[in-house]
Amino acid sequence: QVQLVESEGGLVQAGESLTLICSASGDVFEIRRMGWYRQIPGKSREMVAIINSGASPNYADDVKGRFTVSKDVNKGTMSLVMNRLEPEDSAVYYCYARTFDDYWGQGTQVTVSA
Repeated sequence: QVQLVESEGGLVQAGESLTLICSASGDVFEIRRMGWYRQIPGKSREMVAIINSGASPNYADDVKGRFTVSKDVNKGTMSLVMNRLEPEDSAVYYCYARTFDDYWGQGTQVTVSA
């Protein structure tokens, strides 16, 4: 079992930056993949950034060059640094981890005003 808790999101203006932190606990050494997803009401949850163990991160096309994901294995955390935010980035952001099962955080709201 893995438990995931996201830091609080927030309201920012377009062009500003925001960092989200995901804290993992439980069977963290079983985690093979971690990442961030986001969801807008009425739409499917979409991948933002993914890190597979031992591999480079993958990003959605619309966040490449603006978002950076990283993990700190010792601390059991994963961060998402979001720069040059746009109103289209407004969504509920979810932390994700995969062992033999999929785990999700509770989600945190990010709102970017124009």
